[in-house]
Amino acid sequence: MGLDDKIKNTVEGATGHAKEEAGRHTGDRDLEAEGKGDQTKANLKQAGENIKDAFK
Repeated sequence: MGLDDKIKNTVEGATGHAKEEAGRHTGDRDLEAEGKGDQTKANLKQAGENIKDAFK
C-alpha cells in the first residue's frame, strides 16, 4: 500500500503545481489557490506515509 500511495501523492502534487502555474499565467486566482491547496494536501499525505514507514 505504501508505494501506490506515494506515487498517487506525487502525481497529486504535480497536478497541483500545474494548476497553480496555469492560474498564475491566466490570472485565475481561484485556479492558482486550488493548485496550492492540492499541493499542500499531497505534501501532508506524503508526510503521513513517511511517518507510517518510520514505524514499520
